[in-house]
Amino acid sequence: MNIDRGMLRRVAHLARLEVKESEEEALIASLTEVLTWMEQLDEIDTSDVEPLTHMGEAVDALREDVVRETITHEQALANAPQHDENYFRVPKVME
Repeated sequence: MNIDRGMLRRVAHLARLEVKESEEEALIASLTEVLTWMEQLDEIDTSDVEPLTHMGEAVDALREDVVRETITHEQALANAPQHDENYFRVPKVME
């Protein structure tokens, strides 16, 4: 695929990137290299390859879901710097 300045500017606009004019040539060369590599990947026959759902063979180690004793409400609030009778109090972060 051939990338020209117009295409680079369209892609940059869609990606909301600000590209300086002095960077355009390097970006065009870099994108051309990536797309050439992708074209090479398209030539590989993958018709006999099963699709992957996971990249590795690892299996999640799951534990039994067992109800057990937890800390009380009062214990949870005991070391909180600020709290009222039921909740942790934290500084406001959004207006």
